Amino acid sequence: MARVEGKVVIVTGAGSGIGAATARRFARDGASVVLVGRRQGPLNAVAEGIDRARRLAHVTDVSSETEVAAMVATTIARFGRLDVLVNNAGVATTGPLLSTTTGDWRKVMGTDLDGVFFCCRAALPHLLETRGCIVNTSSVSGLGGDWNMATYNAAKGAVTNFTRSLALELGGQGVRVNAVNPALTATGMTEDMLEDKALIDRFMERTPLGRVGQPEDVADVIAFLASEDARFVTGVNLPVDGGLSASNGQPPQA
Repeated sequence: MARVEGKVVIVTGAGSGIGAATARRFARDGASVVLVGRRQGPLNAVAEGIDRARRLAHVTDVSSETEVAAMVATTIARFGRLDVLVNNAGVATTGPLLSTTTGDWRKVMGTDLDGVFFCCRAALPHLLETRGCIVNTSSVSGLGGDWNMATYNAAKGAVTNFTRSLALELGGQGVRVNAVNPALTATGMTEDMLEDKALIDRFMERTPLGRVGQPEDVADVIAFLASEDARFVTGVNLPVDGGLSASNGQPPQA
């Protein structure tokens, strides 16, 4: 499929998990891809599978306004345009509010929320030129609350509504803004959870499709939202959750 051939895509958090799968998917579809992350090694590992002429690995802390601005400027200098921004970088913290430090709060908000804001603002002048699009990675945790995850819920809930608001603002200028809202997905962030069989069994009781999500499951939906196939779709927060959100919360019945 070549529906993004010739386009330029920035993917944050591209060194692993959903971001890596998304970068690879766009590359397979013919795009030039800017892989953004905090560490050069993982970015290089993902970039190895992408044609040299259509890749750029850029070390960036998305919680830094100046680093984001430099990353976008480098993208334009290298490729001359920007068509798609995928805000995927994210971190999480868990635990009761009374054990949450100010540092924990700032770290999550800096990456998960400030990073989205900084990237959108820096990329927007170029997306307006190409009538491009933005896809944010929110979470099912941005659609409803979790026990002992108030900080992460706050950040992802903000991304969810930021997506809606920005879609309203930019739709008349030809820029679409959507988000994916994954449930439990097999990434580095969830390794500890995946090793807890009893916990995963409880997750599967609530997941109609009966399995943990894979990064490619989310990447393929991001690719759809960024493509012309979704040309009349904006302001959507799309659950990629194996049916989890179809439930009203009551337990399975015999």
